Amino acid sequence: MVIGQRNTQQRRKIREVFEKAGRPLNVDEVHGLVREILPGLGIATVYRAINDLVEEEWLKPVELPGRNNSYELSNLGHHHHFICEDCDKVFDLQGCPGQMKDLVPEGFKARTHDITIYGICEHCNQD
Repeated sequence: MVIGQRNTQQRRKIREVFEKAGRPLNVDEVHGLVREILPGLGIATVYRAINDLVEEEWLKPVELPGRNNSYELSNLGHHHHFICEDCDKVFDLQGCPGQMKDLVPEGFKARTHDITIYGICEHCNQD
């Protein structure tokens, strides 16, 4: 079987975790969530599965300053992220504030942009 086409029980559970989470997850979060279902799951299996899912373009990396990559479903379209400063979880923000090119100095050409908002998530804000 071709590497990118494996569909083991572990990979199915990893896919389910991403689909149910509704937010970007890092490798440790995925490992912890899937281990609740499959206690024997090793972290190396999670890394391999995530790498395969990125290669298949089912997942994409979420690169945030000063952090290890998180991963999210690749079909979400352009959006930005919120990082909770208490629980350290990453959340998707829907939409975009608009034309960032208007902020670029004259003579420069913007190709892309990323916005990350830091604060306290709804769950942590209730404590």
